[in-house]
Amino acid sequence: MSAVALPPSAARLTGGVFDRRRRRNRDYLVSLSERNLMQNHLIEAGIGDQTLHLHPSGSSAKDRGLDRHWGWETPGSLLRGHFLGHWMSAAAREIAATGDAALRATLEGVIELLAQCQEENGGEWVFATPPSFLRRLAEGRDVWAPQYAIHKTFMGLVDVYRDLGDERCLQIAHRAAGAIAEWARGFDRERFQRILDVETGGMLEVWADLLEATGDDLYRELLERYWHASLFDALLAGEDALTNMHANTTIPEVLGAARAFEVTGEERWKRVVENYWEWAVTRRGTFCTGGQTSGEIWTPPFSFAARRGAKTQEHCSVYNMIRLADVLYRWGGDPVHLDYIEANLHNGLLAQQHPETGMVAYFLPLEGGARKSWGTPTEDFWCCHGSLVQAHTRIASLAVYADDDTLTVAQYLPVRAETAATGAPVTVDVRLGDDAGYVGPDSNAGPGGETHRPMALRVQVAVTSEDGVPATVRLRVPEWTSSDPLVTTTVSWRRDGRFLELTHPGGATTVDVEFPFLLRTVPIPDEPQTVAFAEGPLVLAGLVDREVCLEGDPADPSTLLAADDERQWTQWLVRYRTVGRDAGIRFIPLNEVTDERYSVYFPVRTSVSP
Repeated sequence: MSAVALPPSAARLTGGVFDRRRRRNRDYLVSLSERNLMQNHLIEAGIGDQTLHLHPSGSSAKDRGLDRHWGWETPGSLLRGHFLGHWMSAAAREIAATGDAALRATLEGVIELLAQCQEENGGEWVFATPPSFLRRLAEGRDVWAPQYAIHKTFMGLVDVYRDLGDERCLQIAHRAAGAIAEWARGFDRERFQRILDVETGGMLEVWADLLEATGDDLYRELLERYWHASLFDALLAGEDALTNMHANTTIPEVLGAARAFEVTGEERWKRVVENYWEWAVTRRGTFCTGGQTSGEIWTPPFSFAARRGAKTQEHCSVYNMIRLADVLYRWGGDPVHLDYIEANLHNGLLAQQHPETGMVAYFLPLEGGARKSWGTPTEDFWCCHGSLVQAHTRIASLAVYADDDTLTVAQYLPVRAETAATGAPVTVDVRLGDDAGYVGPDSNAGPGGETHRPMALRVQVAVTSEDGVPATVRLRVPEWTSSDPLVTTTVSWRRDGRFLELTHPGGATTVDVEFPFLLRTVPIPDEPQTVAFAEGPLVLAGLVDREVCLEGDPADPSTLLAADDERQWTQWLVRYRTVGRDAGIRFIPLNEVTDERYSVYFPVRTSVSP
């Protein structure tokens, strides 16, 4: 089975935590001015205004330049200008989904300034990165990833074109590609391969996007030039090309290979993508959160115990691997990819965005007694700052997929999706019971009901279409489901592997489903006596300032934790506390931790009976 993502305007979050986080992200996007977003592009074009100069003696924050963008966006930074493309991509998707007028006004100003920069630069160059950086790259001199930064402007332009149909952005990008092509043609294949060993970001993906948009053979040429042989050939040969390699250098390249396959139909690109997933996930495993990197590099296969630290789970890698899982699900329909997305949505994107400020945690530490380190609105602008603002505009598109005659509910988030993929309009509304979707214990709960109480994610799906307009609707059965789902509906349905398949005859259909789950332990593969705790898709964090050893059975969570604050049972904020300790430790969902110290993994000493 293959599936397609719905257009941005066809899927909207309708409430819940993900929509609250999206709104927080939107407020941040709209708080940034076009002049500040464009500051480095304007400087490179020689048209920066006088307010770009600092006045250290000034008394106000504005006089001192504190309203400008700093960190990686500081004028003079080697990656200056990268954030603009992320902002454009995020703004375009938010506008396409919601029609946001304030964002559209700022975006319009940005596009006009980019066109002006390109004109001032001679008609092609539109980047904040100086052309001299590419020369230094080719000469093997020290320079930090100029193609990575250049790609971000390309990405923003292409995404505005794709999501909003803005032909101006396509033309700006097309003219700018001419400058990159001229530069790339100056090297033979061997020398250019050495250049490709320095981070290129998503340049390959942009060439595929522009080939699809223009049909210009220039982009076929660039696709061939950007075939990264040291990575792609090794993957095609079935080799592990990832262990101890910088993860987010390669993930965007493989996303580019995915787009190259979708645009050209050439199978070699597809094999690269499938083999990458095989080595990145299937043969490597993940932390309990779904993340895999430590210190921004790929952790060796199933060797996670020694890699828990302050720099696990880089946000950019989380976001781009979600994108890769989305690609593979659309190609093959395997629910394993949807499970991967679910884990990383809850324990990556949510866990690495501050719920109040909307700012990003570059890493998600998994050491004992960890603390998240949050970015700031204008003084950091890390790479993960950019992937954060994009990620929270794209969650609705991961919730529902369509093909010729089937709609698939892939993620259980409050969302409304509208599609005509079946030949006539069909609307799907996904709602969660008790707002958060959890139901508490029933009469079959064990003694005390502490850790083995029956809990469930309660979902209602309403399908509407004109009378006589049928549709098949599939609901994913999450991998964490502990027993058969309970289905209540008046239409026919059947279990098809990891999906519930319903026949909607037309008119209005409602189905209520409960997906039961239990508290479970998740051991580290190479240290099985060390475990994390999870309920449904949520990883739990113990609020403690150091690594703590628990006593009990690592395979039986009831010997380690008991329910705490039972009034929370019908909400997302499921609480636990340790048992058998003089000083208890309280547990909450990892994605609700803000500034507290916490531990996710706990070594367990097996109890010995007297």
